[in-house]
Amino acid sequence: MTIPSMDELNLMHDRICRSVNDPKRLQIMYALDEQPRNVTALAQALDMPQSTASRHLTMLRQRGLVVAERDGSSVIYGLADHRIIEVMNMMRNVLRELVEKQSNAMD
Repeated sequence: MTIPSMDELNLMHDRICRSVNDPKRLQIMYALDEQPRNVTALAQALDMPQSTASRHLTMLRQRGLVVAERDGSSVIYGLADHRIIEVMNMMRNVLRELVEKQSNAMD
């Protein structure tokens, strides 16, 4: 694999990395991976104020990670691409291994 160009890396940083740099947004994406939801159901499921969930959803929509579909008077949010969860789970696995190695090094 070749080294990505700075243009591509800057775009990835702007669209994806900045989108996932908040734990609440990560939670929202995991919740939407379980099932699409409206903002009220999402806020209740994650025990956060609706305004907080809405603000994060707006950012995720602007970056293209979340899609919104109107269902009558409600808007249902879902992940634009479920592969983002696979990537996040890989990162969680790397984190677990790093923590375990660091823990073992301290013993």
